[in-house]
Amino acid sequence: MPPEPLVLGFDTSAAHCAAALLRGDDPVARRHEEMRRGQAERLFPLLEELLSEAGAGWRDLAGIGVGIGPGNFTGVRISVAAARGLALSLGIPAIGVAGFDAMAEGQPGPVLASLDARRGLAYLALAGDDRPLDPVLGAPDTVALPAPAGTPCIGHAAETLAARLDSAVASPAFPLAIAIGRVAARRLGRAHPRPAPLYVRPADAAPPAEAPPVILP
Repeated sequence: MPPEPLVLGFDTSAAHCAAALLRGDDPVARRHEEMRRGQAERLFPLLEELLSEAGAGWRDLAGIGVGIGPGNFTGVRISVAAARGLALSLGIPAIGVAGFDAMAEGQPGPVLASLDARRGLAYLALAGDDRPLDPVLGAPDTVALPAPAGTPCIGHAAETLAARLDSAVASPAFPLAIAIGRVAARRLGRAHPRPAPLYVRPADAAPPAEAPPVILP
């Protein structure tokens, strides 16, 4: 019987650099380092350390799972660009995994997943069973909730949301990078677009107010 595929999952969508190597559903190695900045410089050394710990190389990978947010705009782009580059150079699929799906991994049914959007806001989506996501952004105590009453709530502001839905608070079944790897491993063999950042609101950075310089012939 052939061995289970080796899948690498990683994420830099928040103040961390997280990665996990899985063979099938089983974690082989894992790292999670808290950091406010420096993910771009740390990501590839961390991934190489992970592979070395498992006695594996880049060419042993069957696929890549990458966190696509929502989250920090720069952090999400770091991981997505890395995943696309690795997929192209190694000739393997890269699969984008939303933070909502990562939180829902291993839950017995759909959950209302929430992520911190700062400024008193949260990103919300009904997730689970590989359902299409329709995220919303708003204050947890007033936003219209995209889930029926009784739906378990997980993640940021879960207690507030659960009180509104008269439901229970659920805990993530797996660390983030492991969950991303598990979701990606399950989706191997399906047709997927290239990973792309999941943006629920526009970037904070404003375009320049001045007109661009004229390029003379």
